[in-house]
Amino acid sequence: MSSRARYSFTPTDTSLGEASFKPYLPVTLNYKNNSQEVIGLLDTGAMVNVLPYQVGIELGAIWEEQTTMLQLTGNLAQFEARLLIVSAIIKQFLSVRLVFAWTQATQVPLILGQANFFMEFDVCFYRSQKLFEVTPKQSL
Repeated sequence: MSSRARYSFTPTDTSLGEASFKPYLPVTLNYKNNSQEVIGLLDTGAMVNVLPYQVGIELGAIWEEQTTMLQLTGNLAQFEARLLIVSAIIKQFLSVRLVFAWTQATQVPLILGQANFFMEFDVCFYRSQKLFEVTPKQSL
């Protein structure tokens, strides 16, 4: 099993030229008996992982059963959010548990932030080359 995976930045709006490239990561999320392949935006400035409402629904989560509420900030502060824990697989790596702020916002990308994506994975950005590498944290 390889210890790291390399990905290319993804262009999102060709009219922006170089500024349009973003670090999107393919992830398979599992919740109960449901699985969903998604693309997450790596965001080192985000304090938490954010799961869009529709992705949670497609995973089979039931909003009313998630009783731990969270208060998001910034442009997501107006939306209610609840804690949802799912397992995630990135490429060939072992499954990890990711904690998400499952938001009722629908026009938001899946965000992989400090708590807890960047606690589970090390990421090296090579922006000038439009590449990034993901490595699972090392067990002690």
